[in-house]
Amino acid sequence: MKIKLALAQISPRLGDVRANLEKHLTIIEQARREGADLLVFPELSLTGYALQDLTAEVALQPEVEDPIFSQLLKASGDLDLVVGFVDEDRRRRFYIAAAYLSGGQVRHVHHKVYLPTYGLFDEGRFFAWGEAARAFDTRFGRVGVLICEDFWHASLPYLLWLDGAELLILTSASPGHGLGVEPQLESAGWVEQINRTYAGLFTVFVAHANRVGYEDGLHFWGGSTLFDPNGALLVKAPHGKEGLTLCEVDLSQLHRTRARLPLLRDERIALVRRELERISQSQAANDRGTA
Repeated sequence: MKIKLALAQISPRLGDVRANLEKHLTIIEQARREGADLLVFPELSLTGYALQDLTAEVALQPEVEDPIFSQLLKASGDLDLVVGFVDEDRRRRFYIAAAYLSGGQVRHVHHKVYLPTYGLFDEGRFFAWGEAARAFDTRFGRVGVLICEDFWHASLPYLLWLDGAELLILTSASPGHGLGVEPQLESAGWVEQINRTYAGLFTVFVAHANRVGYEDGLHFWGGSTLFDPNGALLVKAPHGKEGLTLCEVDLSQLHRTRARLPLLRDERIALVRRELERISQSQAANDRGTA
């Protein structure tokens, strides 16, 4: 099967969900005209990133009764979508979230597991931590979604790989820093290297949609990418520019790569589980000893 995957590199308006929805619908129509099958938006694409005290005001619920999601669900009738938003659960907790929409339904919602609260990041003050990383079935195969900092912790892509993911989707609002080699920032090089590594190590497609623009003193660099299961770069969006980047993906590459490199076949899950239990017990004993 071949599919056309689209990465939407946008600059959302901070706290203005209605304006951001209109931008989403415009880009969805553009992607549809260009024959896209799956369209991925960046982290918090519906709200902007530096929300802080705006968090509760912009929160949504991914269901047809929500006035924002009702329009996105309608738009997903023939084009699968990944959108970023603040999810408010029934107990009034707020999560950085990404929803996979297809055929007018919510197929999956991922809550960001790792919330950076160091340096220029302050997510842990305003959001709850996600508690799961699970792959799910789509019409294109099995998919896993992670958000920004999640990808810096190897355990989550590894779990999704073991859970059957053939396509890892990474959404981010990654700010740039460092000099790097022109025209690429140092931080952009780190992210690109990690994406390439996971693609080749786990023999999966890795699609990364990063936002652009300036917000509350932060510069978001863009540079969205798509890597194949060999770790080869298929497409890269420009740095610092809004736009839609499309690429045809040959899903049969999974068959060819995994026949040549059977890493998943040879993975020893029982050994990993046993050693994790040992390490966890040892850590718990150390914690009791220092209490």
